[in-house]
Amino acid sequence: MKKKRERCGDASHTKSLFLLKTSFKLSLKDMTPEATENERWCVVTGGRGFAARHLVEMLVRYEMFSVRIADLAPAIMLDLHEENGVLDEGLRSGRVQYISADLRDKSQVVKAFQGAEVVFHMAAPDSSINNHQLQYSVNVQGTQNVIDACVDVGVKRLIYTSSPSVVFDGVHGILNGSESMAYPIKHNDSYSATKAEGEELIMKANGRKGLLTCCIRPSSIFGPGDRLLVPSLVAAARAGKSKFIIGDGNNLYDFTYVENVAHAHVCAERALASGGDVSTKAAGQAYFITNMEPIKFWEFVSQLLEGLGYERPSIKIPAFVMMPIAHLVELTYKLLGPYGMKVPQLTPSRVRLLSCSRTFDSTKAKDRLGYAPVVPLQEGIRRTIDSFSHLTAGSQSKREGPSKASRILGGGKVADTLLWKDLKQTLIAIFILISVYYNFVATGSTIVTALSKALLVASVFLFLHGILPEKIFGYTVEKIPASQFHLSKDSSEHLSLSVISSWNTTVKALRSLCQGNDWSFFFKVVFVLLALSLAGAISLHNIFVIGIPIAFIAFIVYEKKEQEIDSIVVSFKSFACKRKSDVYEKLFGSKKHD
Repeated sequence: MKKKRERCGDASHTKSLFLLKTSFKLSLKDMTPEATENERWCVVTGGRGFAARHLVEMLVRYEMFSVRIADLAPAIMLDLHEENGVLDEGLRSGRVQYISADLRDKSQVVKAFQGAEVVFHMAAPDSSINNHQLQYSVNVQGTQNVIDACVDVGVKRLIYTSSPSVVFDGVHGILNGSESMAYPIKHNDSYSATKAEGEELIMKANGRKGLLTCCIRPSSIFGPGDRLLVPSLVAAARAGKSKFIIGDGNNLYDFTYVENVAHAHVCAERALASGGDVSTKAAGQAYFITNMEPIKFWEFVSQLLEGLGYERPSIKIPAFVMMPIAHLVELTYKLLGPYGMKVPQLTPSRVRLLSCSRTFDSTKAKDRLGYAPVVPLQEGIRRTIDSFSHLTAGSQSKREGPSKASRILGGGKVADTLLWKDLKQTLIAIFILISVYYNFVATGSTIVTALSKALLVASVFLFLHGILPEKIFGYTVEKIPASQFHLSKDSSEHLSLSVISSWNTTVKALRSLCQGNDWSFFFKVVFVLLALSLAGAISLHNIFVIGIPIAFIAFIVYEKKEQEIDSIVVSFKSFACKRKSDVYEKLFGSKKHD
């Protein structure tokens, strides 16, 4: 096997390389000549996941194996930072392969594992998706397929990525937990429960037709490439939600830098490959993997936020106050999830995780696997902050051009008024509307009488304003020029063309409606007419009391929460379209078949 060393300017990374090379020495020394001459393959399931990507790059960089990445996507798409890197070079040289495989289909798994010596089983659904059917089909049934495929094609070693949550009941904190802890009667969520079932399958499979297995339980992984922890923290900070601490803020946690997690998998594989007592002691076991540096959860969060330029959380909210809200959010997701709603960050299981202590003892991994962190906690935090420089407070992108709310309102004085862009103008408008309400609407006037009174007041004002001298007591009275009321020829033509265009569009629409072929258009017309009839029934009083305050609040709220509101609208549209399709199918499906 050829050995290549890549230059690296990072001293700590060079130290990591040295420790990794040292951990490989025993197994490399014991390899047979045949093994070193032949190409040796390993498979990483879920190889495009967060921790899995780091493991793949580590395996490729140190040329332990040729690596086959198995994941759901039909083809591999490299991120920008991966192009021209270790993975890109491996794919071009053939030392890295990608294969699309669904663990729920055993035939696909068998195909992916052909010729492999080792399998790192890291695939799993998003832990925040509390969907038992999905979690069970992948974490349990998929894991059974992985085991069976390993046995069928002669894989020698199987390392399973589990989770410390398999021993967490969601209620009681864990301090310095060891592998002797039993599974709880009830788990915190479906992810934890099915991970525990998958872990049991892996350990029971140890020794089956020579297959050696073990389980890795990395605690709270973080680092470059994370798509959950840091992005969600930044999103909360930008939305002003990162000020809050759930619980008393003293709960301890074991966080694990992602490179240490990859290193732990390598250590596990080397231990299983060593033979003799080392393999015997390592196989069929589960191991907690941490940075071996417990820290207060909210201190860790604060260091990340501060490093990215945001404020530290400071306001403490008891967990029992947040739980009802989290249950409501989870219920909403269950209803709207099928129609496109994004997975919420605030769930009951996450509230419990944020308020409990969770630290674990990695002594067993140290003794049996030879594991020790290669990147200290503070160094890992620094690297993570550096990797997310594009999410710092100073780099928050500003909206280019006017907001959608401003465009809806026409982008003129009306938009500036309703969006509170010009505070003086907005307050004047509110004062005028209040005056109009008390003088015309509250008196019980109809629309016609209110309009007549308004025109009367305007006429009197304009007449008095016209007869006033240009100066009164030294103050200049600005006269309203006649041009303010003059409609130019161009404006007249534009107005006429607009009216004609609207008329022609209406006639065209009526012609289409009369043909009776476009049911979709018919339902739209009916809906609009119903909406107009309802709007016509609204009194002038209600327009002022309800409509105008909503206008001054709704548009500014939409401008601030545009993405969230658009997401809800899209979800509703998807739901409505699905129901509309169902109605069409019921009404006209049978006619088509006839």
